Amino acid sequence: MAPAMEFTNVTAQAAGNVYFDGKVISHTIITADGARKTLGVILPGTYHFGTDAPERMEIVAGACSHVLDGSDELIATAAGSAFEVPGKSGFTITVEGGPCHYVCSFL
Repeated sequence: MAPAMEFTNVTAQAAGNVYFDGKVISHTIITADGARKTLGVILPGTYHFGTDAPERMEIVAGACSHVLDGSDELIATAAGSAFEVPGKSGFTITVEGGPCHYVCSFL
């Protein structure tokens, strides 16, 4: 299991971001240096997300697989691993079995 990821001195937005009928839920935090991140959970299923800014998805528990827009390569990502998505793009993420917990950083 990956070590716990913790954030100190943050502002948390209480209202969650709810996608796909509640199967993906995240909360936004703003770090002390002004960086915006989302902390979320993805329930089993397949979902497509678009990106405005580049993103880094860090998987903190569970696992997923993803395909970046414009690619056919399915990449497995386990807890403790990460992947990056270009801005003005997107990705399809698939979770099987239990939930996948993530931290998304906007680069």
